[in-house]
Amino acid sequence: MDPTSASPSVTRALPGRLAAPEPGWTTRADVVIIGSGIAGLTAALRLRHRVEKIMVITKDKLSAGSTRWAQGGIAAALGPEDSPDQHLRDTLVAGAGGCDRDAVRALVTEGPEAVRELIALGAEFDKTPAGELSLTREGGHHRDRIAHAGGDATGAEIQRALKAAVKAAPDIEVIKHALAVDLLHAEDGGVAGVTVHVMGEGQRDGVGAVRCRAVVLAAGGLGQVFSQTTNPPVSTGDGMALALRAGATLRDLEFVQFHPTVMYLGPDSRGQQPLISEAVRGEGAFLVDDAGDRIMVGVHELADLAPRDVVAKTIMKRMLATGRPHVWLDARHLGGAFWEERFPTILATARAHGVDPVTELIPVAPACHYASGGVATDLHGRSDLPGLYATGEVACSGVHGANRLASNSLLEGLVFSRRIAEVLPDELRPWGDPVTDDRVPGLVAGAARAEMQETMTSLVGVLRTADGMTEALARLDKLAGQGSEVVDQESWETTNLVMLSTAMAEAASLREETRGSHWREDFPQRDDDRWAGHFDVTRSDGETTVGFTPAPQTDPTVEELS
Repeated sequence: MDPTSASPSVTRALPGRLAAPEPGWTTRADVVIIGSGIAGLTAALRLRHRVEKIMVITKDKLSAGSTRWAQGGIAAALGPEDSPDQHLRDTLVAGAGGCDRDAVRALVTEGPEAVRELIALGAEFDKTPAGELSLTREGGHHRDRIAHAGGDATGAEIQRALKAAVKAAPDIEVIKHALAVDLLHAEDGGVAGVTVHVMGEGQRDGVGAVRCRAVVLAAGGLGQVFSQTTNPPVSTGDGMALALRAGATLRDLEFVQFHPTVMYLGPDSRGQQPLISEAVRGEGAFLVDDAGDRIMVGVHELADLAPRDVVAKTIMKRMLATGRPHVWLDARHLGGAFWEERFPTILATARAHGVDPVTELIPVAPACHYASGGVATDLHGRSDLPGLYATGEVACSGVHGANRLASNSLLEGLVFSRRIAEVLPDELRPWGDPVTDDRVPGLVAGAARAEMQETMTSLVGVLRTADGMTEALARLDKLAGQGSEVVDQESWETTNLVMLSTAMAEAASLREETRGSHWREDFPQRDDDRWAGHFDVTRSDGETTVGFTPAPQTDPTVEELS
């Protein structure tokens, strides 16, 4: 296929907006931030005192998102033997030619200062006996540059510090248990507000409208697209779907990272699965098969610390060759005392599921972990919809390319939320009345979620083929066409997931190569001559358009590798 002709427009039975009651209440804020993880709360804290009124909307409570589940840590060139240039090189290698070099440069250059400011805010990272930051290594890194807290509770500590800072800021209003439904448009097509469903009591209950001058999406990922994921239940892609329906561009949706070492709980286990952090391999654990043979030796120069796509593919190949549903992680030699100090959370979780890592092998298999794609943004988080910004996993800033480097996710949310705060106050749109929304409303039944997840897991998961994705799209079209008369959160979330699943399958079916986390069995080689670039998904008037945007490959140069 010629990628320049891979721009189909497809009419599907997907709604232009979510069916919902008319707003029963209205309020105002200069900036609405959707999401309350590291990206959302950093944006709120950096914007206070720069804009008059900030409102944070979170679907559950402030700590319910993905940030608190981050075990390994946050990557930055903080060590004396490290540098932003070396961090850039490792990020570009992991991204398999798909990164935006300028975005990566911003990430690695501004990252150390951003982490130090996080520490100054109150986040307590682990220290060495000499009082220096304790830094470790994860897959794809050639230096110890992962700062961690509580051994393996880095995300929880960062979330605690940010939450405390926001609670101490009375000028930041927080609306909890609130689902962002759809954006409101101004006459010029830009953002005029957002409709929200609040599950509460009193003045703000049910669907309402928040009028605003800018929206910052920090709503996290789409992990619940798949049957097994490390993502929490709230990760239903609401921010990406809301942006797509509003006319914003989604980019690189086919690049979904499957974490190689997720604890295998059996063939019938569904939903959020226990992650066995890459940091465990960073401390010396290794992967073996049933025969006890190490599976990563000889596959990559970094062996068990190869980039995640390499490890996940190697595990899948061994599983397919042996007919086994998992491989094993051997960390017994680390010893009980080390486990208790360095990985107390993982140890307790594994034991709760009947496995003691101190004395037993841990069964592991790949599972959905991170969406490298999302709302396409520039270097300051701007989308192509006026007044809409995006940061963190909901965004595609260009730093991850085809495969995210371990522990760059927390750093991305931190750095790019700071970058949004640099420009947004001077770009606030004038107040404007929302225009009548002519988009056709609709819903997909909440009961369709399980079938959608099974379809995506089996046909658009780790290993993909043209025939499989053609079948997946047919199944998804059937689910979308069934519709729903029940208007509730389950239906809203399922509609968002089906919409994103369809867009992901369309992009993945068109990319006829294997690159990073996108693995095509029928096109097993990376093809820079034809596929160096991005698939962009847009929707307008009921039609989904998938277009290819050529871009130079961004592998590290010979000088950077030397």
